[in-house]
Amino acid sequence: MQVQVTETQKNHEHMQVENIKLFINGQFVDSKSGASFENKNPFTNKINNYIAEGREADINQAVLSAKEAFENGPWGKMKLKERMNYINRIADLIDEEIEEIAFLEALDTGLPISQTRNQTARAAENFRFYARMVETKLHGESYPMDDEFINYTVYKPLGVIGLITPWNAPFMLETWKVAPALATGNTVVLKPAELSPLTANKLAEIIHKAKVPDGVFNVVHGFGETAGAALVAHPNVKAISFTGETTTGSTIIKNSADTLKKTSMELGGKSPLIVFDDADLERALDAAIWGIFSFNGERCTSNSRVFLHKNIKDQFIEKLKVRVANIKIGDPMDSSTQLGPLIEKDHYNKVKKYIEIAKQEGCEVIQGVVPEKVKAGNFVPPTLLLNARNDMRVCQEEIFGPVMAVIEFETDEEVLHMANDVSYGLAGFVWTKDLKRAHRMADAIEAGMLWINAQNVRDLRIPFGGMKDSGIGREGGHYAMFEFYTEPKVIHVAIGDHHIPQFGK
Repeated sequence: MQVQVTETQKNHEHMQVENIKLFINGQFVDSKSGASFENKNPFTNKINNYIAEGREADINQAVLSAKEAFENGPWGKMKLKERMNYINRIADLIDEEIEEIAFLEALDTGLPISQTRNQTARAAENFRFYARMVETKLHGESYPMDDEFINYTVYKPLGVIGLITPWNAPFMLETWKVAPALATGNTVVLKPAELSPLTANKLAEIIHKAKVPDGVFNVVHGFGETAGAALVAHPNVKAISFTGETTTGSTIIKNSADTLKKTSMELGGKSPLIVFDDADLERALDAAIWGIFSFNGERCTSNSRVFLHKNIKDQFIEKLKVRVANIKIGDPMDSSTQLGPLIEKDHYNKVKKYIEIAKQEGCEVIQGVVPEKVKAGNFVPPTLLLNARNDMRVCQEEIFGPVMAVIEFETDEEVLHMANDVSYGLAGFVWTKDLKRAHRMADAIEAGMLWINAQNVRDLRIPFGGMKDSGIGREGGHYAMFEFYTEPKVIHVAIGDHHIPQFGK
């Protein structure tokens, strides 16, 4: 997909782009059915382009191509250094095309381009990071047993990996999975979210340009019920990594059971941010605002529940109101925009419905104002739900939009109970200058990731994932390499004449 991005287009214009095909066995091809679907621009609700709709037959072709590339092609037999050259070449090509990728991502998702630029830069680092990790860390252990044995382990790629990725920050999250899968020697079939296909296609173009062998990386666009289900059920797919909504994750796990696939599920969240009365309130305010209103509120780790100690609640809320009123809502292509439109009309309606539910449940709703000139888009203004209680639906269910519920607390025990009294357990944030309290709270909050006096800052070396309804398994670091994308093999070597029982002699 060639898009000439002028300065005017980068900042203001929303343009139509070429239609998109599937990428199978190193070729861009139409779907076997000839079917396609509309891809709409969330800022204008006009059609960006049409996307080839992959179904079971296309998934089967992609999987067989990936299987052939793994078993009989050069990828499975390639020396480590040569494979890492490909991985680093992909990273270099991403760097060369950051501006176009950021533009396509903003066009497709409604995310502000200032944020998609940062995500694209992180995507290149995903590939470089895993190249370094595989070269320096992907080694096993050896265990001598007296003078009779040496036992050692090696880590082998699984084969064909199925990746199902979400529509929020799609390029960065696709590369988060593709990079470790390829770097460890697997081949890939990617089923990107149907709502954000543009940068998945761009990744295919980049990998093709890097001259990665045919069949190693494949992209089948389509819907979860058809393409996604076929990928999950395919007997030649050895593992499924999924990021998305919790109910879908549960279905994938069930449907993977028949073929005994490994699964990794990064699912929803309803993460607490707790501000004690001794916290640095200005920094906590910055983190709370960024954590829910960046990425248009469409992020799994967003601090959608903010717990404020009663001693600082009123002053903190007054500051929240000022900040919410000042958040710049507008064109995603404008570098000064801070909040763009939601991904699609159905999701927009879902978020709006939750705001109405909040009113019915007794919340006071405070919102920013959407400018008249952008009202064609799927804009939900930054929203505060005041006087919220933790047992309300809007505090228990994932809204996945720019909506912050504010809840008062008085004691450590009270806020800990409320923080944990939810089905999710992805992330949590604690703001206090009392580090003993901070460590106690972080240890006791039921979540896979906790930040103390910090916003959501990622380190690729550490595990990313949650507990409870927020998922199973972890992304990141050696957790991806050793626990998911490879399988340990133990080799026992006799170095002496150990005793062997002589049955029947």
